[in-house]
Amino acid sequence: MTVSLSLTPVRRPDGSPVLEAVGEIDMSNVDAFAAALDEGITSATPLIVDLSAVEYLDSAGLTVLFARAEQIELIANPLLGPLLTISGLTRITQVHGLGSAAGEQQDWTIPPEAGTQPTCP
Repeated sequence: MTVSLSLTPVRRPDGSPVLEAVGEIDMSNVDAFAAALDEGITSATPLIVDLSAVEYLDSAGLTVLFARAEQIELIANPLLGPLLTISGLTRITQVHGLGSAAGEQQDWTIPPEAGTQPTCP
């Protein structure tokens, strides 16, 4: 079953290409997402991928974004913040929109103690 995903290519007033995604990105529609990204990517400027209206993004969608990370910038909503940060995508491409209402960047890092294994006596 294919889930709802709308992909709309637009241009900002300065001519920058933008791909607006609305809905859910998963394995059922990831090929259409990848094709839309590839159509919008040029060598001149990064493609801005607006995920602010995306409610769900699975590993298939992440894989597509990782493969194009050097050619894109993301606009995301706070719902996607933990996923984009924990996956490492925020370290290799510019991501906008994850801050709080005051405009501050959310801290989605994993505390050091979360990665430690319990010891047995």
